[in-house]
Amino acid sequence: MRYPSFITRNDTIGVTAPSEGIVKEKELIRLDNVKKNLNNLGYKYIETKNVRQNKMGRSADAKIRAEEFMQLWNNKEVSAIIMAKGGDFLAEILDYLNFDEICKGEIKWIQGYSNITVLTFLFTTILDIATIYGPNIKSYGMISLYKNLIDSIKIMEGKNVVQESFCKCEDKENKYNTNAPLAEYELTVDSLWKSLKGEDSLNFRGRSIGGCMDDIINIIGTKYDFVKQYINKYKSDGILWFLEVYEMSSSQVFRNLWQMKNAGYFDNCIGILFGRPLFIREDYEMKFHEAVLEALKDLNIPIIYDVDIGHIAPQMPIVSGGILDVSYENGKGKIQTFFK
Repeated sequence: MRYPSFITRNDTIGVTAPSEGIVKEKELIRLDNVKKNLNNLGYKYIETKNVRQNKMGRSADAKIRAEEFMQLWNNKEVSAIIMAKGGDFLAEILDYLNFDEICKGEIKWIQGYSNITVLTFLFTTILDIATIYGPNIKSYGMISLYKNLIDSIKIMEGKNVVQESFCKCEDKENKYNTNAPLAEYELTVDSLWKSLKGEDSLNFRGRSIGGCMDDIINIIGTKYDFVKQYINKYKSDGILWFLEVYEMSSSQVFRNLWQMKNAGYFDNCIGILFGRPLFIREDYEMKFHEAVLEALKDLNIPIIYDVDIGHIAPQMPIVSGGILDVSYENGKGKIQTFFK
């Protein structure tokens, strides 16, 4: 696994919008505060031309979005790239990215979640480059940065961060109701990790891969699907999947996991972490965890759900491609990352 150089103070963090751009007034105010917060942490800030543009769910056409990503990737002053936001159309830029060029020279950290999975997942499975599945740049505009945001920067700095499960999380029913542009997370719901098969405690370690399942499912069988090669290469480490869902019905969750399993995605798997799903329609009175159990009960591996990953904040930054050591006991958990 290739790990980017760790960032240091006075380095530049670049922001680009390979999927949707930022145009809502509250989000623009928040974005303006990002530079201040990153400066206070000791980092410089730049953004590409179309971060503050959006038309039909895209910051620009596919070729331009790819070019703007490559501008930051090839900029020797930029040490890390954090994406503006997710969306639905990032996959369009893949045919305009030069993967050979990306592998040449110095590699750098990229970070984002949701639709940004398309980049973080493919950089790791195709290019053997570790990435961070974690907060998009908007979150860094809140008045006081929450622990998960600081942890993400610390991970990119190469510091030893042991992430413990959070006490509280957002209420997904009120996730988008705040009117304050610089508001911090509103954490009102108890955050409890759960073992799918009811174990009181679990501990497992493996080479990680994952992201938003809504996007991963679209990669299966395409020319960008190198998952089997990845899991075979690292089978001696054991593969540790982390997955989360933005919007699906419970029957879709079952079908998508069935497809992944029968595509060989869970070969050599030693455990799975599922983040808290955001929008789930419970078809057939089947809950999310019941759909997961029905699809994967024959794998005979530890599976933990409602982990602090994904669309319901606060979200732990997860190093995709790193070695993760996961421990769980009675509703709480820890994740430690090793750059091996």
